[in-house]
Amino acid sequence: MKLRSLFAALLVSSGLAALAPAKTVVEIAAGSPDHTTLVAAVKAAGLAETLSGAGPFTIFAPTNAAFAKLPAGTVESLLRPENKAKLVAILTYHVVPAKVMAADVKTGEAPTVNGKKLALKADGMGVTVNNAKVTATDLVGSNGVIHVVDTVILP
Repeated sequence: MKLRSLFAALLVSSGLAALAPAKTVVEIAAGSPDHTTLVAAVKAAGLAETLSGAGPFTIFAPTNAAFAKLPAGTVESLLRPENKAKLVAILTYHVVPAKVMAADVKTGEAPTVNGKKLALKADGMGVTVNNAKVTATDLVGSNGVIHVVDTVILP
């Protein structure tokens, strides 16, 4: 009888774990100490709610170090309310309106939410998106996937 109770407990606990909601791509980025600038920019652009929606989204997420490579004062300028449209254009250029896992990336072009296309290159050296190197892949959320890049991609 004890074995049956243990088995039932395991089934219930594993079922509960399966019901736990996965984090959205925004929540994943917000939990990363390497993406605080990106999260601040997404919030300033008013995109947090949209990118927390159903998706699916593939986000090429620049790190804080990627933002630091921009000319001095660029990030601060983009975060000002009067530059919101420019910030939105840059951030939406990092978002593909589909869930694309790393294994599915092929050399070619990918449409972005911005309306422009990204140039993808996949080879034995890894993956690049325009001039940005993908440094981490397949951070899967409930509404898409994040691939980390080392450079801010400008439209």
